[in-house]
Amino acid sequence: MEHVYYNGNKLADFADASGLKKLGAEKIPPIVARGVLLDMAAHFGTDIVKEGTAFNSKEIEAVAKKQGVEIRQGDVVLFHTGWVGLIGKDNKRYNAGEPGLGVDGAKYLVGKGVVAVGADTWGLEVLPFESKNIFEVHQILLPMNGTYILENMNTGPLAADKGYEFLFVLGVPKITGAVQGIINPIAIR
Repeated sequence: MEHVYYNGNKLADFADASGLKKLGAEKIPPIVARGVLLDMAAHFGTDIVKEGTAFNSKEIEAVAKKQGVEIRQGDVVLFHTGWVGLIGKDNKRYNAGEPGLGVDGAKYLVGKGVVAVGADTWGLEVLPFESKNIFEVHQILLPMNGTYILENMNTGPLAADKGYEFLFVLGVPKITGAVQGIINPIAIR
């Protein structure tokens, strides 16, 4: 195995035991953008959306229309599913699968030119996967289009307040060589 990764980078050239030498999370700039929350739990009439439920262009457009929001270039789009509410209450279910963004939905949002996509789920995309391709949504968003992924977001308060549009502010942690980070974004209405 040659250990060649994204953009032709060889493992020895960008990573070692202490972390990434380039392409680390510290390179991500702060994000200040318009935020849009899509309340998928309300759309499906449940507190917690069932695992395996995919959000594709049809569902995304229906929820945006119902909430009276438009997804625009430069937005951060967050999905509320109620899933994070399972933590500590039903960890087995929480880790077994999840509702989430589907392949068509990822392509739709990338086509809109969003900056980041997030959800109150641990992996953002629908599990089980829609096809045999593993984490295809991640591949579409991050390496193919540079669209950031935000996971385990606490979207409950925004959904309860019907905060469908807001100013999204995120200062990214500066941990050198990390591939992810614990974040604390702020929604300002």
